[in-house]
Amino acid sequence: MPGSRVPGRTWTVRLTGHADHSASVTCSTEACRMPPRSKDTASLKRFAAEHVRAHARLATVRADTACACRAAQCALHEARTQCTGSNLLVLVHNPAVGQVWTLAEICQSCAPLIAHTAILGRSQPQGRQAPPAASVPAPATAPAAVPLPVAGGFSSPQAAPEAPAARRRPHRPARPRRTN
Repeated sequence: MPGSRVPGRTWTVRLTGHADHSASVTCSTEACRMPPRSKDTASLKRFAAEHVRAHARLATVRADTACACRAAQCALHEARTQCTGSNLLVLVHNPAVGQVWTLAEICQSCAPLIAHTAILGRSQPQGRQAPPAASVPAPATAPAAVPLPVAGGFSSPQAAPEAPAARRRPHRPARPRRTN
């Protein structure tokens, strides 16, 4: 049927901790292969971030897509709006939580209402084809010495700034004690 819209796609990658201090990574796409459960949570978090990047690189935003947010009854945001505008590929990741990455095809009306988002791609009008690299985030094959650019709101241990050294108060000379 011409003019009908296909449902918006959503990918969710989750890092789950377990009682034995190990963790596992899951992806909403059943065909994806995940590493085994491990106690090395830092490497699993890096894997999860890279896995989301891989989905983002492979996904092209389709112009005939309905808003994935609407299909989820706008659970990603609090304010109500009408789903309108072109489609965007949006990454939702709250760095304070840090264990869930959601990649979704969202409309232009819903995207600004969702907290902790980064727009990774836009749909092209149906008459025009986007160049293959138009909505691709930074390549994963960059030299190891240079940190990979990361879209805003995307938390990755590889791209995080160096942890600040323990801050110490500046040394103040001792004050002479007062005698009464």
